[in-house]
Amino acid sequence: MKPRTQSRSVPASPTATRTMVLWCPDWPITAALREHGLSPEHAVALIEKGEVFACSPSAREQGVKRGLRLREAQARCTSLTVLPYDPALDARTFEPVIAAVEKIMPGVQLVRPGLCALHAQGPARYYGSEDRAATVLLKALATMGLTAARVGIADSPFAAEHAARSTEHLDDPATDAVWVVPPGESASFLGSFPLEVLEEPELAVILRRLGIRTLGDFAALASTDVRNRFGAEGALAHLKASGQDHRSVVERKPPAELDVVVHCEPPLVRIDELTFTLRLSAEKFVDRLRDTGLVCTVLVIRLQSESGEESERLWRHPRWFDADDVLDRVRWQLQGSGNVEHGLSSGISRVQLLPEIVEDLSDHADGLWGTGPDENIHHGLARVQSMLGHGAVLTAMVAGGRMLTDRRVFIPWGDPPSEAAAKSRELPWPGQVPGPVPATVFDEPLPVQVLDSAGNSVDVDNRGLLTSTPAVFAAMPGTASTRSTIASWAGPWPITERWWDSNGRTLNRFQVVDESGAAWLLLLENHRWWAEASYD
Repeated sequence: MKPRTQSRSVPASPTATRTMVLWCPDWPITAALREHGLSPEHAVALIEKGEVFACSPSAREQGVKRGLRLREAQARCTSLTVLPYDPALDARTFEPVIAAVEKIMPGVQLVRPGLCALHAQGPARYYGSEDRAATVLLKALATMGLTAARVGIADSPFAAEHAARSTEHLDDPATDAVWVVPPGESASFLGSFPLEVLEEPELAVILRRLGIRTLGDFAALASTDVRNRFGAEGALAHLKASGQDHRSVVERKPPAELDVVVHCEPPLVRIDELTFTLRLSAEKFVDRLRDTGLVCTVLVIRLQSESGEESERLWRHPRWFDADDVLDRVRWQLQGSGNVEHGLSSGISRVQLLPEIVEDLSDHADGLWGTGPDENIHHGLARVQSMLGHGAVLTAMVAGGRMLTDRRVFIPWGDPPSEAAAKSRELPWPGQVPGPVPATVFDEPLPVQVLDSAGNSVDVDNRGLLTSTPAVFAAMPGTASTRSTIASWAGPWPITERWWDSNGRTLNRFQVVDESGAAWLLLLENHRWWAEASYD
């Protein structure tokens, strides 16, 4: 790999901090290809909110680009493989790259997945020069299959990043993978770049109106004038354009190993034996988090049997996990796997506890007078769950739907609200009951009667009109003592669900108030009346 060097005789700034930036082009695509086992020549597009977020080089050759709608991208490239964009996948797959860089050049700052920065002085002294240090870094990444990585070295992180990106425009990007901007030359190197690289669209619009088109034009302005006119954000952008953004590289602190792995020899087949074996490890897991000032609110439990089977589940907690909570989740996961006695088809040989989400301990500290009733309620419900199972204690949430029973969703205590139910609540749902909704919804609709003044059942004809005026409401069919006069009524409101399906429903909804002031929500379906809910 031949390093690219741009040089001019300009003195370096005494405060300049040489920075090396490693850039892996199309990292979201690289991560997706590795995750799904696809070849680099595959045409792939990552979709976020119905639009192309990133696409592979082969897809770009056929006209696919970022921002296209999904259908248009598929029309341009018929062989396009569509995958959802997962930012967590980007971070997870880039972690081994950071670890490999830290083995040979410590002090790495993760800018974002696919881009990292580090001080250039130390590696340059150790390997002899900045060019050699960059070459060593690229060779280390090549052993991991990352042959398209680029390195830029300059006086500031901003200039070094764009130096790395500039290698794509060279005559032979495959060999010219390093661009070194000599000390003091960052301003001249950035001078020809457009204003868009500053990622300040509002500032760029104003500068273009003033006749400023490039970073060099912007850097030629006096810094005091820029600060007075554009404020602190404009002054920072001016420093970047001038190659004087000498922000120091902030070395990342390697994350502490918070997960716990337990190997069971011999494999355990009974749940009580497994939980007894895990108790000390669960206490160690909680204590290790507490020593770092953290608590776990989302926990991943991985169970592996001696035959190679795996069971993985993510558990959430309304407060935070203690050792007993961890053991309960292990027990529930095994009981929910099928066989109540040992969950998997063979003995458990390995258990791993991974804190998926941790929060600061101070955010969950007890109040001045303790947690009071909330803590007592939680411990009581958790105790019931530990005895009867995870699904023995349920909480309710409101979802979307036309029928009231569809809008009532129960989830186990401690589980997060259902995302599907929350999203369905925002949909229009034509035909749903407008607010205020009834306070009491019956588990099963109750059979009732609605009669006219002659004692005949009221019905709705094919044109959606009532056959007669409702006059009498009977809560129990055939029982005259429960009949009451209807004081007012409203309806019908027709509802047609899945009209194209033979199992679809067609019904009419009414609101009725009897002479005692009791209000009811009634349904008329297949010439039969039902009470769906009552207004309290």
